[in-house]
Amino acid sequence: MYLQALLIDDEMNILRNLQSVIPWEQIGIEVAGLAQNGVAGLERAKEIIPDIILCDIRMPVMDGIEFLAHLRQINEHCEVIMLTGYQEFEYARAVIKYGVKEYILKPIDYEELEQTISRLAADIRRKNFEKRMREKKWNKVMDLAYEKILYDVLMNYPVNMNLLDFKEDVQIEDLAYYLLLIDMDEYTQKSRQWSDSERKLWNFAVCNVLQEALKEEGLHYAVLQMREGEWCFLIEQHKVAAEYELAQVKDWSNSLQGAVKRNVKLEMSIVINPSRVPIFELSDIYKQMQRSLHLASNKREAIIISKDNTEKTDTPDSLWNLIEEMVSGLKQSDRVKTQKAQAALSAILVAVSVQSFVRVQQILHFLVLHLVREMREMDIVTNAAEEMIWNRMEQSVDVKDLLDVIHQIVDIALQNVLSKKSGDIMMLSAADYVQKNLSSDISIDELADYLSISCSYFSLLFKQHFGETFLEYVTRERMELAKSMLRTSLKSVNQIGKLVGFPERRYFTKVFLKHIGSTPSEYREQHITEQRNGNFEN
Repeated sequence: MYLQALLIDDEMNILRNLQSVIPWEQIGIEVAGLAQNGVAGLERAKEIIPDIILCDIRMPVMDGIEFLAHLRQINEHCEVIMLTGYQEFEYARAVIKYGVKEYILKPIDYEELEQTISRLAADIRRKNFEKRMREKKWNKVMDLAYEKILYDVLMNYPVNMNLLDFKEDVQIEDLAYYLLLIDMDEYTQKSRQWSDSERKLWNFAVCNVLQEALKEEGLHYAVLQMREGEWCFLIEQHKVAAEYELAQVKDWSNSLQGAVKRNVKLEMSIVINPSRVPIFELSDIYKQMQRSLHLASNKREAIIISKDNTEKTDTPDSLWNLIEEMVSGLKQSDRVKTQKAQAALSAILVAVSVQSFVRVQQILHFLVLHLVREMREMDIVTNAAEEMIWNRMEQSVDVKDLLDVIHQIVDIALQNVLSKKSGDIMMLSAADYVQKNLSSDISIDELADYLSISCSYFSLLFKQHFGETFLEYVTRERMELAKSMLRTSLKSVNQIGKLVGFPERRYFTKVFLKHIGSTPSEYREQHITEQRNGNFEN
């Protein structure tokens, strides 16, 4: 993109020379305006907002110094080169307070002037680039903060709503959302066949597809991974805006399902809340949508819920509250709270089973799925324990058997979570944070702040827990993810580099070569060759 230049001098022959002798296009500059005095120059400066101005000191109507005084009121950052006679040089130095760093003496040495303009242009481009990078990083921080707030709201965690003040000209009470809950079909069963790295890759791939799927719709939305295999898609709208039609929301839902199926070959179920939800009601609606999804008999089509048609059943609200209490107790390592909720839950389920045995079976299956997925998120269930749980589930024939499975899950969870040290739990949280933010510029300061501990203590805990430094761990995880994507994705090396936290391809290639022993392109080609040879042999 060309920089804009404004030339000001009362002598027309000098203006013409400045315009023709300097190779502006070669330097990457467009001469956007000419003026023969300060007043005319100021008017042109307001119109074109120049990056560079060449200005004479001695001019009629308004001289160069007075022009600069007015210019700085409307443009603080424009670079100015003063054209001055030798006898005026001391006088010209008075403009230092206006940020002028370059002077060219008359008669003009055009070679010197060209070098000065080139140097200033390079400096302007560097500053513009740094500014864009700062803004991009700031916007990324703001997006992450906004998503963290929405996540905490959905999970009903304590939230400082004042953090939303960075959303310009928007009050919290003016925000409303269309909420779509997206769940990978039969995720728990499918993921039993995947390794940890494969699970991470599939979740990362789906989340990336969801984030890109509706980019062209002009919507302001956030995609939040609530836990493995489950995402909330929140479309933000101001309350004064006209509401979207249900048909439009369903079209978006179909687009999301289609994008995931095309790109990662997985089927997704979606629950739609068709009316806008105020931010303070998101948590309740999210829980209702979870239940509707897992208790639905037909998941092939989008499940529509609303305040008017949400679960007209005999299921007591207290039952759902107790399920949340049990999960909350596990997360807080509170044995008393968990077991109290567990006992009350069993009593209610036994009472409900007298009226509807099938209904209770549905609820218990939902609860088992819910508990196992939460335990995975907390990293408090081993593969062996999970396999045992599913085997018992398959052998269960009545409510009592299913309740026994739930009791066993809770016992396993409590035993594991209580046996973990607080430092280990923090490091598991740190590892989870890293996995969810591999494409970002993650720092020790950021994670230490996230865990509310000092940077030095974080570094010590991290090295003790993982046996490597934070930088070594993050780089290794990025390389493993990059390897998986190079093997399974059709994305370009440049795209994959950005997705694993390396915006510049050259640096990504350098790091990959150092850690893996080949460039990303060589690694992909080697994998393709091995596949061909394997297929040929088979």
